[in-house]
Amino acid sequence: MPDFGTDRRTPPGLPQTADRALQVLLAFDRAHPERGVTEIAAEFGLHTSVAQRLLATLTHRGFLVRNDANRRYRIGPAALHLGRMWDRAGALDLLVRPLLAELAEDTGHSVLLALPDSAHMRCVVVAEGADGRLRDYPLTNELYPAHAGATSKAYYAFLPPEARSRIFTDRPLARFTDRTVTDLAVLERQFADVRESGWAYTVGEYDAGVATLAVPVFLRDDLYGSVSVGWHADQHDHDPADWVEPLRELGARIGARLTRPLPRGRGARRAVADGGGGPRSSAG
Repeated sequence: MPDFGTDRRTPPGLPQTADRALQVLLAFDRAHPERGVTEIAAEFGLHTSVAQRLLATLTHRGFLVRNDANRRYRIGPAALHLGRMWDRAGALDLLVRPLLAELAEDTGHSVLLALPDSAHMRCVVVAEGADGRLRDYPLTNELYPAHAGATSKAYYAFLPPEARSRIFTDRPLARFTDRTVTDLAVLERQFADVRESGWAYTVGEYDAGVATLAVPVFLRDDLYGSVSVGWHADQHDHDPADWVEPLRELGARIGARLTRPLPRGRGARRAVADGGGGPRSSAG
């Protein structure tokens, strides 16, 4: 790999060239999907020739692609390969399950992380407490409909209105129990309540007799999924407010663990100065 010079921001003992290339790669995000040589040079305090060589090296290995029309760069197919490997390697389970297990041990109940899957939330990681399983089979890959249960409501409440409308408009809402809400107007009022409080709580909307408390999970400013704790309501008489703060803390820890480090260029200092680190809700 070419020598791009000394970078004092790289921790001692780490190869500076590789670290700088990764910093540049991580500078591509939703707010900056396309970057140019001059922009990267200014962001990281580099000479333009150094920035050009960095971008050319990343392009050579497929991590970036160059738009010849405007000479700017975007994320390339090698990133897709790594994303697929992330899913197949079980890295999410490795990173998140220990965090879920801590709350499962404290509460004695099942704690799960769910991610959106079209008009459902899919349970991707679960840790079971002393009470054992909520069902007679593992919850991993279980789908929860978008309109029923706190696991789903904690996520879909925070979607932009237009995105939520695309999911719910002209879609029949199935009834699973006598507590399932199938009126879209009522559902929207419930979503507003969830946004106001920052958490969702339901009893028996999807699984009869199961109480669920859930909060959204954000990766910095991006809505990612929801984390929830569930128990059999006929066996435990909990005040859900008792678990809100521990669940919020868990959601924040998951978000922090899954969020890439901020680039160490000048943009990182601006983000810190602006108080970056996650969205704020009306509930704090």
